[in-house]
Amino acid sequence: MPEAEREDWLERLGRDWRLADLSKPEAALCAYAHKLTRMPSAMSEPDVQGLRELGFDDLAIHDAIQVISYFNYINRIADAVHVDLEPDMEPYPRPPPDKA
Repeated sequence: MPEAEREDWLERLGRDWRLADLSKPEAALCAYAHKLTRMPSAMSEPDVQGLRELGFDDLAIHDAIQVISYFNYINRIADAVHVDLEPDMEPYPRPPPDKA
C-alpha cells in the first residue's frame, strides 16, 4: 500500500474503524471490542460464536478479550489520574463550573 494511502487508511481507522474498509474478520473483532468496551453486560455467547464462525479459535478470542479489557482498564486509570496526554490528543474535558 502506498504511504499516502496508508496514512489515509490509518486516519480513517483512528477516527472510526467502520470507515477503514476492514476485512470481515477484522470488522467483527472491532465490533466485538466496541461492544465489550461500551456495553460489557450485554456480551453473550452469540458474540463469541460470531467470531468463531469467522475463523477465530477460542485462544484467539481469549487473547482479544484480554487485550481489549487491559486497554479499557489502563485508560480508566489514566483518566482517573489525568496522566499527561500525547501532544496530538484532545485535552481532558473540564467539568462545568457548578460541578467542579
